[in-house]
Amino acid sequence: MRSNEDNGFFRQRRLVLTGIAGALLAPSVAPTVANAFEVPKEPRLITRDYAKVRNRFRTKLLQKGPAPDKYEPLDAPANADRIFYRSGYGGELELTAWVSKYKRGHKSRPGVLFLHGGNAMGLGHWNLMGPYVDAGFVVLMPSLRGENGQSGNFSGFYDEVDDVLSAADRLAHLPGVDANRLFIAGHSIGGTLTMLASMSTHKFRAAAPISGNPDAFRFFNRYPQDIRFDDSNTHEFEVRTALCYAQSFKCPVRIVHGTEEEHFNDRAGLLASRARAAGIHVETDTVTGNHTSALPAEIEQSIRFFHGVAA
Repeated sequence: MRSNEDNGFFRQRRLVLTGIAGALLAPSVAPTVANAFEVPKEPRLITRDYAKVRNRFRTKLLQKGPAPDKYEPLDAPANADRIFYRSGYGGELELTAWVSKYKRGHKSRPGVLFLHGGNAMGLGHWNLMGPYVDAGFVVLMPSLRGENGQSGNFSGFYDEVDDVLSAADRLAHLPGVDANRLFIAGHSIGGTLTMLASMSTHKFRAAAPISGNPDAFRFFNRYPQDIRFDDSNTHEFEVRTALCYAQSFKCPVRIVHGTEEEHFNDRAGLLASRARAAGIHVETDTVTGNHTSALPAEIEQSIRFFHGVAA
């Protein structure tokens, strides 16, 4: 249970975020701020390469510590192996990932990097991976910094992208995996990271963000307790917002969410329209269900999408 001091702190953050969100939508504010969240001809950051922005920008964490979610031990499921990968500056973080068990054959297999929902990895996430395995993919699901009792500081959609890219390297170098046929998918928070990761590298053949939030301003207004960075700096929100860099996608993308998640409709459509304006292949769709019930069908859609791209 939070103390009154903590509650006051988070109430203040919510007020700050509400003010930012309102300013971004109000027609009277300066165009340099407002344009990133309307449907403008030229958003402020739309022509900047997100990968290059990441090379220059370092997030400023005002609060350092683990990811906020409760977690399970990272013992591997029966049908997976526990492996490790290194991330962070100089590879100082050793993080756990699960990879589906497979036999190495004469022909290399495509790989799927799947990013779990929430801020901790568990068996419930892994149990959804069966369709990818049955479709012939090697699946790697990484835990990220600060999750499940591991080292590293939770940053909320920023430094975690480095972990995702490092996990992709680990998958690409697994024996019998075709490094030229790597795909990325993720659900919820993992869907948001899927968007940002697929803007950061050319490693992936295609990306399938599922119920990801492309608008960090909106996300953190709803979950201010997850803010660990300097929220007085608007750019800290921008570098976590796929909408600001929609033309940075470096592979075909299929954006999907459940029919009972109407709050994603406008932002998913805006993200797609901005990306398509740059000639990027972006598909959008909805699947009958809510944030969790739609997930099995959304995973099946991602498999068909990946097969279509790789054909």
